[in-house]
Amino acid sequence: MTDADAVRAGFPRSGGSAPPAGPGPRAAALVPDAGPPHRTAGTRPAPRTATTPAAEPEPSLRRPHTPSPSNALADEGTCTPPDASGAAVAASGRPGPSGRIPARPARPAHRDPNVLRWLTAYFASVVGDSVYFLALGWAAAQFAGPAQVGMVLAVGAVPRALLMLLGGVVADRFDPRKVVIGSDALRAAVILALAAVLWLSTPKIWLLVVVALVFGVVDALFMPAVGALPPRLTAPDEVVRLVGMRQLAIRIGKAVGPPLAGFALAHHGEAAFATAGVLFAFSLLLLAGVRIAPLPADPGAAEPGTPWQDLADGLRYIRRHRLVGPLVLATALSEIGFMAPLQVGVFLLAGERGFGASSIGWILGAFAVGAGLGAVGLSLMGRIRRAGAVQVGTLVVASVAIGAIGLLPTVAGAATVAGFAGLVGGVCGGLSIALIQHNTAAAYQGRVAGVLALSHVGLAPLVFPLFGLAAGAVGVTPMFLIGAGVSASAAVVGLLSGDVRRAQLTVRQTRRAGRPGTPAPAPPPATDAAARRPRRTR
Repeated sequence: MTDADAVRAGFPRSGGSAPPAGPGPRAAALVPDAGPPHRTAGTRPAPRTATTPAAEPEPSLRRPHTPSPSNALADEGTCTPPDASGAAVAASGRPGPSGRIPARPARPAHRDPNVLRWLTAYFASVVGDSVYFLALGWAAAQFAGPAQVGMVLAVGAVPRALLMLLGGVVADRFDPRKVVIGSDALRAAVILALAAVLWLSTPKIWLLVVVALVFGVVDALFMPAVGALPPRLTAPDEVVRLVGMRQLAIRIGKAVGPPLAGFALAHHGEAAFATAGVLFAFSLLLLAGVRIAPLPADPGAAEPGTPWQDLADGLRYIRRHRLVGPLVLATALSEIGFMAPLQVGVFLLAGERGFGASSIGWILGAFAVGAGLGAVGLSLMGRIRRAGAVQVGTLVVASVAIGAIGLLPTVAGAATVAGFAGLVGGVCGGLSIALIQHNTAAAYQGRVAGVLALSHVGLAPLVFPLFGLAAGAVGVTPMFLIGAGVSASAAVVGLLSGDVRRAQLTVRQTRRAGRPGTPAPAPPPATDAAARRPRRTR
């Protein structure tokens, strides 16, 4: 027996102590299928010659590959089949056969064609939304009085707010990409059909009501689904960059939409609806080429129940999660504290101090520009250390700035502070969304996105009348201070949560023997198990 054969069988080299009578534990572990080594009388093991090929390592000698569920949950690269080798998979940044994506893709989010395709589609959809809403109000004003115009707009807004949470359930039950594509397809078909009807005849007000109702219901499906996509489009380390890019697309889209709608309405009223429909169709074509990471199998997840049970399960998950719960609550409070002074208080402030109508545009425009610059900063930086602490700190600063708008006596001062509030608030809001998506289990992304969307389009507008009553009772300046106090209470929620203060947006990696740099699976949050319903038996 040569030294190499002896070592392979678990025996010491020649010149050492005698081999044990039976196979040692090392030999049994290395060659599980082989029987105890023995010799037949008069036989010797065949010596290895130059023509004998080297034996392949036994399957038991190869270190098993353990996929990382955290990467499969949060990474969102393209999903085309990768090469068989692990090195090729890591270099390509694409998911392997198990849906796993490396923690660091080959391309960052702003250079990933798949991400840019989705971002362009989302931008087209935002512009289409702006054009549609202005065109709908114009069309209603042509055929009805002010009361009917308000009814048409309310018919679209109310079902969108009421059904937003159920839209999150639909996004979690089905592929959110398919929900987004289906929503865009339906919106394009409805709006293009309305444009054709307006071109051929004069419609009645009931047709606009039906279109507004259908569009509001579809929007309730679209918004949670599109909010659930970012964590499955790029790596966890790139989520904050993608959130910043998405915020920037929203800001630019809302700035481009109204002038485009005005240009179309000035020439042909029907052209505005046709423009919105074409934008939705263009978004649909781009979305058809977007790929998202598949969800990993979760044997501990509860079986789907009724939609109401799934909704209750999602709300329970948010309430019990030590990080997501406080952040969702803080986001809702900050939305109320910011939107009420900006959407109601600025108009009252201009009238009380005689600033003039142009001051409204300067103040709101400065805030929008500041928020856009904040989104640009997030897109450029990509990674922020101690993101939780930074999010809380920027929320405190932005809250103080919102209150200061109502204290300044000049338009220039109010606009400057509003721009600063938008800049800091844009960073704060982007970090909040990125932290929520980074730490939410994949099976709950849609429902969490639905709650966030509801706080933006449904909850905040409901408190506008209360702020208006407060302004009439105590004055406009105290109303700005009240808004700042509500926003600051959101910062207090974050300060009281140690999980929020210590939250990070980076993926921790450990070095395993034989596989350097392989990310270790992240343990599930301690509250996830408690948030799941017990498995029901049929």
